[in-house]
Amino acid sequence: MKTFSRRMIIKVLGLAATIALCTPAFLVGPHAMAASNPGAAASKPPAVPAPIKVVATIAMAGDLARNIGGARVNVRNLMGEGVDPHLYKASPGDVRTLSDADMILFSGLHLEGRMSDLITRMASRKTVVQVTDTIDEKLLREPPEFAGHFDPHVWFDVSLWATAGARVRDALIAKDPASKEMYIANAEIYLKQLAELHAYAKETIATIPKAARVMVTAHDAFGYFGRAYGLEVMAIQGISTDSEASLQDINALVDVLVLKKVPAVFIESSVPRKTIDALVEGCKARGHAVKIGGELFSDAMGKDGTPEGTYVGMVLHNVDTVTEALGGKVPARKPSLPATPAAKSK
Repeated sequence: MKTFSRRMIIKVLGLAATIALCTPAFLVGPHAMAASNPGAAASKPPAVPAPIKVVATIAMAGDLARNIGGARVNVRNLMGEGVDPHLYKASPGDVRTLSDADMILFSGLHLEGRMSDLITRMASRKTVVQVTDTIDEKLLREPPEFAGHFDPHVWFDVSLWATAGARVRDALIAKDPASKEMYIANAEIYLKQLAELHAYAKETIATIPKAARVMVTAHDAFGYFGRAYGLEVMAIQGISTDSEASLQDINALVDVLVLKKVPAVFIESSVPRKTIDALVEGCKARGHAVKIGGELFSDAMGKDGTPEGTYVGMVLHNVDTVTEALGGKVPARKPSLPATPAAKSK
């Protein structure tokens, strides 16, 4: 049998003691406390849940989600700058994006007409929210030329779009009740900003001389805008850009412009300008000079990262552009753009 010297025994005992001191039971600091007290680990704050993946068909709906959802949402818009939702067809990539979403927001009222079947299919397995479905039908426009359907461009009456904001707030609360208080607080701030924007639009457009309050655009997207803020709105095309403007339509509008001596007409960011150019030429041939008063945002917001890339900034741009072109006065002081509360977006 092998024997050990006293010195060797002491070395072995010392090594054992060193190993014991390095085990969790002997560590110094918070990790040692957690190891020696299993209950301490349970007191750690819970992990932050992943943001809700929200996909919006139009940027205006996505903007509501960003401002109300804050850091709890990751928003992606299918239709970006300059895109016409009336004509939009979903790509295979869009289908994958929608399939991966936790929540889908769409405007409804037949705006996304060519996506209707896809949205219906998604609703069978996803949280799908029509942001306009709580607006009182009595407040919706139903132009005779739209064959019994409502005008979908409700965002141009800011007071109606505030109702859509409340709808998004409630949908987020239903999806994520743990964050209810944050959604309520964010919505309260944002809806107050929309009330200020609504008042600004009314007061600013009221500075246009009454005889000049005629707004002519490429397609009939501004009916709610005119009704809310006191403008007579005329358009070459109907509510949907699916329809084609005829020479008869253009000539009839030329007659009105010449008769009323309308000084300006407007192009739209998401609609080709050829019909408006034809209108200008038609007036010129009749001895009436009409100018392009500027470009308006109708069915799509501006470029992401610009003021016009937000709903508030888009409306401010349109109000100021129309007011200046038709002889009104634009105030130097304007409603501030929302500071979106840490929203994640793509």
